[in-house]
Amino acid sequence: MLETWIDRIGDGAVLAIAGAAVGVLFGATAQHSRFCLRAASVEVSEGIFGPRLYIWLIAFTAAVASVQGLVAMGWLDVSTSRQLATTGSLSGAIIGGLMFGSGMILARGCASRLLVLSATGNLRALVTGLVLTLVAQASLRGVLTPARESLAALWLVPGGDARDILAQIGLSSAAAAAVAGIALLASLALAGRNQVAPSHAIAAVGVGVAVALGWLLTYAISQASFEVVPIASITFTGPSTDTLMGLVDNTSLPWGFGIGLVPGVFAGAGLMALATKEFKIERFGADTPMERYLIGAVFMGFGSMLAGGCAVGAGMSGGSVFALTAWVALFCMWIGAMATYRLLHLNPRVKPA
Repeated sequence: MLETWIDRIGDGAVLAIAGAAVGVLFGATAQHSRFCLRAASVEVSEGIFGPRLYIWLIAFTAAVASVQGLVAMGWLDVSTSRQLATTGSLSGAIIGGLMFGSGMILARGCASRLLVLSATGNLRALVTGLVLTLVAQASLRGVLTPARESLAALWLVPGGDARDILAQIGLSSAAAAAVAGIALLASLALAGRNQVAPSHAIAAVGVGVAVALGWLLTYAISQASFEVVPIASITFTGPSTDTLMGLVDNTSLPWGFGIGLVPGVFAGAGLMALATKEFKIERFGADTPMERYLIGAVFMGFGSMLAGGCAVGAGMSGGSVFALTAWVALFCMWIGAMATYRLLHLNPRVKPA
């Protein structure tokens, strides 16, 4: 079936359709579940193991269990993915992760959360997301590229087994899926005890499943296509820059998974907000100063490109395939977020995130 569609409309268009489908699922479930790494890190910073943390844990463990389960069953091979096969940067993961974590506290949302909130009428998130995207573009192909490359080159790790945590510790995909599955069940049980609505918990599982679906669809298309198709899943900074450049500068930008992903997430989140009557216009105000959001956007834009992905791209997609740099980046995002939150919390003149 995939071969037929690829012959008719091309692999790029098929990838874009797959990205849009995954995006709609992610956008709808992320909006309904309130999935947000920033909110989870705030709870941990306050010594609270609450609903936001459990939502994040459910989504993360669902992603890991689903992806590793697919690998164990032979339905998915992620060994050629960028996160595992190419040279990675541990210095980029550390520095970029810390910057991204700090930035998402300042901007009150990571890249994915800003996109989801933009679709619900949050103009603060829309403006912040645009600035984040511009800085990411400058870091990838613009004036900030030399700085990014210099920092990334400080500590490199070769692709292959050196970037594969499972290979390093000798754990099979089946065992990893089993451990993640147990952790998922535990997270669901704890969420139930902490009065997390069942629909929110189910939606959080949907967030993780969307990550696995992204890997599965791009892999399936790569197997059916005669062209070289990169195996990937959900990430936001890179696709957001491509989407923005396609709108304002390069209308001949080639179709791909990321081109469909961003509008798909926007549509899914917007439709969910309308269906649940949560669409609401929100603007900057005295207690939501623009300068704080813009500083956070700059930190996240540069940090995500340095770290090799955002809280979802590195944290969820990269984490689900056990890429070393992704787990290091995710850990540093948590550290950067909690440290920044505590610093803001200690300053009475600044309202905590």
